[in-house]
Amino acid sequence: MPPHVTVVVPIRNEAASIEATLRSLLTQDYPPDRFEVVVADGHSTDATVPIVRKLQGEFPNLKLLYNPSRLSSAARNTAVRHMGGEYAVVVDGHCCIADRQYLNHLVAAFESTGADCLGRPQPLNAPNPTPFQQAVSVARASRLGHNPDSDIYSDRAKFVEPQNTAVAYRRRVFERVGLFDQKFDACEDVEFNQRVFDAGMTCYFEPKLKVVYHPRGHWKALFTQLGRYGCGRARLAAKQPKSLTLPALVPPLWVLWLAVGPLLCLFWSPLWWVYGGLLAMYLAVVTLFSVKLGRRVPFLVGWRIPLVFIGIHFGFAWGFWKEVVRRLRKR
Repeated sequence: MPPHVTVVVPIRNEAASIEATLRSLLTQDYPPDRFEVVVADGHSTDATVPIVRKLQGEFPNLKLLYNPSRLSSAARNTAVRHMGGEYAVVVDGHCCIADRQYLNHLVAAFESTGADCLGRPQPLNAPNPTPFQQAVSVARASRLGHNPDSDIYSDRAKFVEPQNTAVAYRRRVFERVGLFDQKFDACEDVEFNQRVFDAGMTCYFEPKLKVVYHPRGHWKALFTQLGRYGCGRARLAAKQPKSLTLPALVPPLWVLWLAVGPLLCLFWSPLWWVYGGLLAMYLAVVTLFSVKLGRRVPFLVGWRIPLVFIGIHFGFAWGFWKEVVRRLRKR
């Protein structure tokens, strides 16, 4: 008898994509009585819940739970507490899973490697993207657009550190390290996976478990998304200082320099040369990366790539410093 699998789906206001995501999960080529899809909804204000309830009429292994705190971390915990399986895998409500063998690949990877958790590729190349979404996809896949410590754009099976990649877990992982920290609404997975790493548990990266995400549809949404990530990273650094890596510090420090540099230059005018030189270097790097990436895509996509890079870097930095200031005021 195949092992029981729990698919954890934390959602809020995912009406545009939730039906396709859930159908791709509920029609897996895996015995229906050996897996469940547990949706934890954070008080959606759109048609998400009615869509899920409609699907419950078709699929008895679809469960709907309510997450009163609305936080993604709490949604994960709500679903994990109702976990009936030996394995749990997290799938967001705006993902595409084209492979009907996904759960079979998941179980095979756990059983063949003996790993405690699994990581997967998570590219941003969902079907029918707008030019801006294509620009986000291209930029985020480059080394200038995402944390180079992460393997989420890799395609090679291997054992990895879990911090930035683990998304599927054996039940014993939760029994050993606990649940997700509900003080987090972003980077809760990184914080949890850091505890997994500290406990000496293993993670295997399996390309067959790839899920495709929908990129943000406009610049403001991208900036806000990266702001949440930056806030989560600062919160994580406060709780686990060793988790703060140099790549995560570069955007906040760069934006801090842009803000305070002119004030320092007023006291020592030669600093203007340093300030101008560093600004020119940043713009040159963004331009070079954008031109290189833009050669592979249509013009309507290519000219948006520099704007995406700026949104990524400045959004992350804004969220990071916002959390730092909040903590200083609290103290």
